[in-house]
Amino acid sequence: MKLSPTMQKYIVHWGEMGTRWGVNRTVAQIHALLFLANRPLNAEEIVETLNVARSNVSNSLKELQGWGLVKVQHVLGDRRDHFVALQDVWEIFRLITEERKKRELDPTLTVLRECAIEAENDAEIEAATKQKMDEVLEFLEVLLSGYEDFKHLPPAVVLKLLKMGSKIGQLAAIFGKDEEQ
Repeated sequence: MKLSPTMQKYIVHWGEMGTRWGVNRTVAQIHALLFLANRPLNAEEIVETLNVARSNVSNSLKELQGWGLVKVQHVLGDRRDHFVALQDVWEIFRLITEERKKRELDPTLTVLRECAIEAENDAEIEAATKQKMDEVLEFLEVLLSGYEDFKHLPPAVVLKLLKMGSKIGQLAAIFGKDEEQ
């Protein structure tokens, strides 16, 4: 597949962005390539287009399939597997967010809850230290609770909420003043 300079820039940046998020650069670049492609690509086309090792492509495709971001698609008359990326941006965001929550935030929440229970009987922890631990736990619980509430909303509703931006903050401030009185 021939890439335009703009497509190359997009794919390279997607790879850089991926590494900042803890995702292997090649995995992110393959995802970007498949997202931009307007037809299914086989592994050899990916190898040639991105100039990466075949084994790296195979491992990366398995990881992307594990995340649900890439699927195998068969092409009539060709026995090779071809790959397509999920094209719905909202669904991509939802899958990545859900997977990161499962891999990173859920285990952290479990450990923080264990620490909160253990801190109750730990005479060596100062009250101020326990309070800091409790604040982090409460923050994460509220954050994840909010995520659970929002993740089921239709993308159009989330988009409207995001576009409201500071108006939501102003509204919250008004309600906050009412609670103070």
